[in-house]
Amino acid sequence: MAGHRYDLYMTVVAVMQPYFMPYAGYFRLFAAADLVAIFDCVQFPRRGWVHRNRLPSRKGEARWLTLPLQKVRTSTQISKLRFTGNAPAEMVRRTHKFPSLDNCPIDLLSTIQDTTPPVAEYLETTLGLTCHMLNLPFVTVRTSTLDISPKLKGVDRVIAIAKNLGAKTYLNVQGGRDIYATEAFETHGMSLRFLNDWQGSNWSLLHRLSCEPADRIASEIRSQC
Repeated sequence: MAGHRYDLYMTVVAVMQPYFMPYAGYFRLFAAADLVAIFDCVQFPRRGWVHRNRLPSRKGEARWLTLPLQKVRTSTQISKLRFTGNAPAEMVRRTHKFPSLDNCPIDLLSTIQDTTPPVAEYLETTLGLTCHMLNLPFVTVRTSTLDISPKLKGVDRVIAIAKNLGAKTYLNVQGGRDIYATEAFETHGMSLRFLNDWQGSNWSLLHRLSCEPADRIASEIRSQC
């Protein structure tokens, strides 16, 4: 585990939806947790960050880069998402709209444009490659592979996943403060910890890794764990 070291008897687990090339603050979870559970056994949030992110356009304005997904029912889980048949050519066309990607590391750009696998696997692969470029640990499990009751929802589902993985501490980004209560986790023998508010750029790392040294971004991430 990179960055801060916890007591050896503690197992720090984070549960997070797989975002498409998120901002640097998201990657603190990989640096600060022993294990990140990729939360793909939940409903696909159509207005979220799973299938899209913002990058600067040629005019310097924030514009969406969106993954070409097959249309699905509202209730579809992230693990069931699939790309459209023309996704490979479409991703090449869409990435060409963003000037910073002209300088994108070739391994990263080719991975972003390779829409062969199912979407959850694709997202896990892109997150893993980004962690490799940043020299961050990448220890993950997809929650769809765990034996978690489908009847459990919301916080109860997250707690069940953390317990299944042997968590002693549950770690979440700062946005979870409005969702999670310490008492709910303590009841199940876990402590609850939040990362502080992110102090840095919110641009997608797809953009930043095309413009900045990876080691500088990695230092920024580790310093805020």
